[in-house]
Amino acid sequence: MIKGLHHNAYRCRDSEETRKFYEDFLGLPLVNAFKIETTMTGRKTGSGVLHSFFRLDDGSALAFFEAPDMPFEFKEQHDFDLHIALEVDENTLNTMFAKGKARGIHTRGISDHGFVRSIYFRDPNGYVIELTAKSPEHDALMAHEASRAHEKMARWQEHKKA
Repeated sequence: MIKGLHHNAYRCRDSEETRKFYEDFLGLPLVNAFKIETTMTGRKTGSGVLHSFFRLDDGSALAFFEAPDMPFEFKEQHDFDLHIALEVDENTLNTMFAKGKARGIHTRGISDHGFVRSIYFRDPNGYVIELTAKSPEHDALMAHEASRAHEKMARWQEHKKA
C-alpha cells in the first residue's frame, strides 16, 4: 500500500538560486544536499549532480537536481502542463500573496476555486508554484465529488470521441 509522498524531484538551473526561493522565500528548510558522481546503477554523471531536498511540514519533500553537464530544456510551462500545489492556511496564503508582491515576484491570485483559494508564483526554474488554502467546505465538497469522479471521467472520454 502506498503510504504517501516521500518527495517529488525536478531539475533546476542553479541550486543556490533554487534554495533562495524555496527556503528564503517559501520557508521550506533545506534538509539534505548531496553530490552524485555515479548513480546506484553505475552510470557516471559527468562532473556531478547535486540533489537537494526541501522539507514540508508533513515530512515529505520537494527535491531538485542540478546537473550542469546534462542538457535540459527549461521552458515556461502553462499552469495546466505542470504546477506544484502546496497547502497553507488562509493567513499564510494572504501573507505570501503580499510577500510575493512586495519582493517583485510575479504573483497571481487570489483565485477562489470553491474548495480552495490559491495564489501562484514562478520559481527560478519556471515551475508554477501554487499555494492553496482549503475552504471550510473543502472536505464535504471533495467527498461529494469523489462519489461522481468516475462518472465524470467516463463522460469526458465520450466527449473527446465526439
